[in-house]
Order: sequence, then C-alpha cells, then structure tokens
Amino acid sequence: MTSDFMLATSDFTGTPPSQEQQQHRLLNDIYVLLDDCDRRALLDFDITPSQYSVLLLLDIDEGRQLVALADRLLVARSTITRLVAALEAMGLIVRVRDPRDRRAQRVRLTPTGADLRERAHAAHHAALRRWLAPLKDADQRQLIALLGDMRAALESSLAISAERDERTIP
Repeated sequence: MTSDFMLATSDFTGTPPSQEQQQHRLLNDIYVLLDDCDRRALLDFDITPSQYSVLLLLDIDEGRQLVALADRLLVARSTITRLVAALEAMGLIVRVRDPRDRRAQRVRLTPTGADLRERAHAAHHAALRRWLAPLKDADQRQLIALLGDMRAALESSLAISAERDERTIP
C-alpha cells in the first residue's frame, strides 16, 4: 500500500513526492481518518469531536474562560462561541461570570455534562484501543516519542515565526 501511496501522490510537476511531502500526506490522511473514527465513537452521545474536546477541558467547579478554551483548542473565538452555545443548549455546560475578571465569562460542566463526558470518554478510549491495536506496544511508544518531538519542533518554529511577525508588523 505504501508504494501505491507514493505513486499516486506525485505533485503537479509529475515528480515523485519528497519524503517530507509523503510524511505530510500520511499525517493529513491519518488526521482525517481519526476524525471520522472519533465521529463514529461519539455518535451515541450526540456530540461532535470538537464538542467532546471542549468537554474534556472543563470541570464542574472552576471551568475555563472562553479565550483559554479557544487558545487550547487552536480555534477561532467565533468557533469556540458556537461550540459553547451548542453545548449550553444541550444542557452540558453553563456560562458563569469569572470571579477574577468581571468582564470575562467562564464555562463549566453541568452534572449532566460531567456524566456524558465520563461515558463518552470510556467509549472513546475503548475505540482508541481497537484502532491502535494493530501497532505493537513498542511501536506505539516509539510513535508517541516521534510525534512528541514533531509537535515540539512545530510549536517552537511557530513561536519563532510569531515573534518575528510581531516585530515586523507596524
């Protein structure tokens, strides 16, 4: 299958893809496949993978500011507003004033939201075990290390780019 992948993904120049292009394509394909797997695992709970990600970051007591949620999930503020509105309409979260900053709102789980999150988490974890079962434990540990290294390098590169952009924008 890998050789089919390499042959099928030559770019507009007709040349075979570079190693970096192959890695990017595989990571992108895996992202799309995992998103579909997540959707299937969460179907019984009537929530999307994005909504599930929000629920994972919240608790009943403290909650989080909307801005912090958006930053953590790498989404636009308008996106987090829509996600929060949908979860609030479902009775899974509630908005409250931030006691430390009256201008800000926090969102936190309702008891119903906490219960759904626990059930969805158990189902999602069981699905992850099935999806990753083809990889041996040693391969999974190696994959974790490699992906961790890649994430750290990307975060560092993006931070450097952001600093450079801030210095050059008038």
